[in-house]
Amino acid sequence: MATPQALPKPLAGIKVLDLSRVLAGPWAGQLLADYGAQVLKVERPGAGDDTRTWGPPWWGDGEDKVAAYFLCANRGKRSVAIDIASPEGAQVVRELAREADVVLENYKVGQLAKYGLDAASLQALNPGLVYCSITGYGQDGPMAHKAGYDFAIQAEGGLMSITGDKGAEPQKVGVAVVDLMTGVYATTAILAALHERTRTGRGRVIDAALFDVQVAMLANQASNQLVGGITPTRMGNAHPNIVPYQVLPTQDGHMVLAIGNDGQFARFCEAAGHAGVATDARFATNPARVQHRSELVPLITGWTLQRSTAQWVALLEHCAVPCSPILDVAQVMAHPHVLARGMRLAPTADSPPMVATPMRFDGQRPCAPEAPPRLDNSAPGWLPD
Repeated sequence: MATPQALPKPLAGIKVLDLSRVLAGPWAGQLLADYGAQVLKVERPGAGDDTRTWGPPWWGDGEDKVAAYFLCANRGKRSVAIDIASPEGAQVVRELAREADVVLENYKVGQLAKYGLDAASLQALNPGLVYCSITGYGQDGPMAHKAGYDFAIQAEGGLMSITGDKGAEPQKVGVAVVDLMTGVYATTAILAALHERTRTGRGRVIDAALFDVQVAMLANQASNQLVGGITPTRMGNAHPNIVPYQVLPTQDGHMVLAIGNDGQFARFCEAAGHAGVATDARFATNPARVQHRSELVPLITGWTLQRSTAQWVALLEHCAVPCSPILDVAQVMAHPHVLARGMRLAPTADSPPMVATPMRFDGQRPCAPEAPPRLDNSAPGWLPD
């Protein structure tokens, strides 16, 4: 396992005031911290971020224990407890914002204006401030007033309609993927705004909505509907546009077969001992395989049941046909490639085991070395640059 590395720090000197809670905003803040920004997390006195108590499991003991959920999104930050609803607390935040480069917040639309902490108020104090608001449904539109929750937006934004087995109950994705993707999208927008500021000296107001991100994430499924006029439905692990591209049973379990072109299909058929199937007019091209899916899948299922998952993976890797075992999270965390790539950060006396940032700069992962903060572990001010 790897240990966190302090360098590189491409965002060294950038100050981020993180007023956000739970996942989407904190995820963006952690990315910026990993890239070297100084991130100050403002939390409620006494309670802090909601996710501090979303356990078990816990890290630490007694009053200092914190939920593992909180740890996943708050590496590299300092914490300060401020009651922003009090005049004194709001004034402290305004003073911090004078020196900040970025403000992150995920309060309901209009809520921070009551305390003079909205974008207009803070940019009046600091015209170069990049102010990023993360909400469920955005700053305008008929649903702007609603609170945003990942699960609800996976439902209302179409993702659950295409996730799960055909004819069965709709399913959410196993992690809060809309929150996470919104954090990533917000980070890219913040970086773009900071780049622009080097030319203009002016900040930007970024409106990041979970609902908008979910609609964008529909990707090829949305394009299929817009272009083809046919509403996608749940297909289990099958793919609407590619066959065979799904989970298939093996002698001892299941595997993923992800054939993306006709050459791969031909090599798969040859490896399975049925080379002639690849020249059958019903299966020779991907459009034909999509059309004859109901005939092809039972045919190749009969083949895959003849070998174990490990045998198929070894055989098809040799033939350059995409095929993978289906691992659980514990197996992933112990995977030799995860360890070799430094994606698992080893615990230290002061820091829990964590997952590293997936990006590398010149071969190094820019993971912030500081552990997720204890509540109110910092004075309400910026550290010297």
